[in-house]
Amino acid sequence: MARLTYQSFQLLLNLEWLLLATAIFMEVLLPFQASWTLLFRVLTIALFGLLGLRLPTGALFSKVLYTALEFGLIAIAAFQEGLSNRSVFLLCLVLVMRSCLLFNRFGQVVVLSLSLLTYTSLLFIKPVLPAKVAAVAYDWRISNVLLFSLTLVFALLLINALLAERQSREQLETAHQQLRHYALRIEDQATLQERNRIAREIHDGLGHTLAAQTIQINNSILFWQSNPDQALTAVKQAKKLGAEALLEVRKSVSVLRSNPLQGLPLEKALQKLLNDFQQTTGLEVIDQLHLSAPLPSEMSTTLYRIVQESLTNIAKHAQAHCVRVELQARSNLIILSIDDDGIGFNPTQNTTGFGLQGMRERALALGGQFTLQSQTENGCHISVSLPLTPQIL
Repeated sequence: MARLTYQSFQLLLNLEWLLLATAIFMEVLLPFQASWTLLFRVLTIALFGLLGLRLPTGALFSKVLYTALEFGLIAIAAFQEGLSNRSVFLLCLVLVMRSCLLFNRFGQVVVLSLSLLTYTSLLFIKPVLPAKVAAVAYDWRISNVLLFSLTLVFALLLINALLAERQSREQLETAHQQLRHYALRIEDQATLQERNRIAREIHDGLGHTLAAQTIQINNSILFWQSNPDQALTAVKQAKKLGAEALLEVRKSVSVLRSNPLQGLPLEKALQKLLNDFQQTTGLEVIDQLHLSAPLPSEMSTTLYRIVQESLTNIAKHAQAHCVRVELQARSNLIILSIDDDGIGFNPTQNTTGFGLQGMRERALALGGQFTLQSQTENGCHISVSLPLTPQIL
């Protein structure tokens, strides 16, 4: 990621201009000074400030040259025109702040060291004071150097901490935007795949069912007078195929809906689904739906889809007379069980058909378990348990 600039971090720019304004103010307050030297010092500080409006962002050489120009301005104003120690202090502090935006940690330490050397040289190159105060002046200079050193180090650490925090927030925002972009792409891809799957199911399932129903209706017309019993059998078979086709249509429409529960609580949505199934197929449905509290949307949708797929399989393949659906909460688990008294099948010979793999994946996606038990002529039992964990709630 590119290094931050003052334009992207307004706080640092405001702090810099505050320090420069303070330096100008202190120069104006100095007594016994020629007007032209004061003007030169003020213009030097102003030029130093203008350099901060556009920091170099190119090669390392341009950054080094830029920093050397800053040091040159400070040296000329201090050693030739008598820029005060306090102003040099503030200008060097600004210079170190800028280095945090230009260089890596090694470069920042180099700039800090050069700033300390410049300020120390200014203190000790000044004319020697009278002998009476020489010792006191020496202690004052040492204290000033130590204070300046600590200030520079503190500023360096503080600015780097602020920049690191800002960069972390920008990186986090960039990551969020990328995640949103990826999520939209995945959602679009999943929608397209789901539509293609539904199209295949309509073509293979509904198309086949309607074709078979047409054959049975033709048979009933053909044998209506010559063999009434066979014609009646064909009509019954056509009616069964019509019920299966209706279930397929309802299932496809429900899958296309973004919210298959249509805003209803899970218990009411399942009750409506079971009533429609019973009216369409004529099978006996026994339900026991007992939930003490509403479930999370994702969990409700998963349970609804599993029940829906199971009912479709029962209508198409089980040849059952009775279906039992139970849903209840136990401790931190939601237990769903679906039983039928149909012909059953051998699960080892049908591990991915009848939508079983989809039901299993839906349960596992929420950290749950999916169990299927079936034997030939002994019906089928499906059990799903989903945890009510804090992540799901």
